Amino acid sequence: MKMVLLPDHIPVNNFNLIVVGGPPLIQFVTIGGFDWELDTVDLPDRTKASGGATKAIEFTATHPKHHVVEDVFLQAWFQEAQLGFPTYKKAASLVNKSISGFQVRTWNLIGMFPMKQVTADLDMANEGEMNVTEWTFVADLPIPV
Repeated sequence: MKMVLLPDHIPVNNFNLIVVGGPPLIQFVTIGGFDWELDTVDLPDRTKASGGATKAIEFTATHPKHHVVEDVFLQAWFQEAQLGFPTYKKAASLVNKSISGFQVRTWNLIGMFPMKQVTADLDMANEGEMNVTEWTFVADLPIPV
């Protein structure tokens, strides 16, 4: 692989998710990948054609419970969606930086909201692993920048 790939790659462990109206930075431990898929139609000749629109995306993200300010924001946002407040869909940016920080790849996520949360199992016999919540988010439109 030497001399094939350009230097200063973008690692999978250098990312931030910034939500408009939220804390300046929500530090997630993991953010799952998402499939961005075109709507397609099957034609009579057994080929496919683009419908032009894309489907909403879903992805999961794991957040540490001891980041209390962020956790309170996520819980309140979930309640906004649950109660159908007009502010529940928010804009966000998923930012992935290169090792040097000079190269940045960003997805702007339009119409994003949390639709599911799964809390960690609690167990007195556990060695003290970090307590996290796994969130499932949906976004109407991802825009690569």
